[in-house]
Amino acid sequence: MIKITEAFVEDIAKIQEIAHITWPITYGEILTAEQLEYMLNLIYSNEALSKQIQNKEQLFYLISDSESVIGFIGIEHNYKGEAITKIHKIYLMPETQGKGYGKIVFEEIGKMALESNSTELLLNVNRFNTALNFYKKLGFEIKETVDIEIGNGYLMEDYVMGKGL
Repeated sequence: MIKITEAFVEDIAKIQEIAHITWPITYGEILTAEQLEYMLNLIYSNEALSKQIQNKEQLFYLISDSESVIGFIGIEHNYKGEAITKIHKIYLMPETQGKGYGKIVFEEIGKMALESNSTELLLNVNRFNTALNFYKKLGFEIKETVDIEIGNGYLMEDYVMGKGL
């Protein structure tokens, strides 16, 4: 049984802990160690997360099973003023993969999106991330290819994927 609950500033340490466990596994063969560290510091610093949570730039949720917190999501409804829910972050602990949790989490995000009058889910995925196949199985399609400069000479080489609701 999965439970998704809103995350607050006091949950930042748990979000950071999960990011620091999942990112090296997810991106370790895609990014250099330097870029990985740079991005974790950029995206998951206390300051960055506090700002996003307090200003409601993204709605953060913790994902729990019966025993512990196993992941988190960061989503934004009404993305760019449109009827779109953007999934900015979705990370589940490695030991949960293959158990159907990801599919359940996406179903719940879809329900939240519909409640916010969204007609589409959108996400970015690194072009070399193995999760790409999982997203395709869920019905996401590649909409565009983007290179996003993030500073320090680094690029995020992503696909933008979308799925109608």
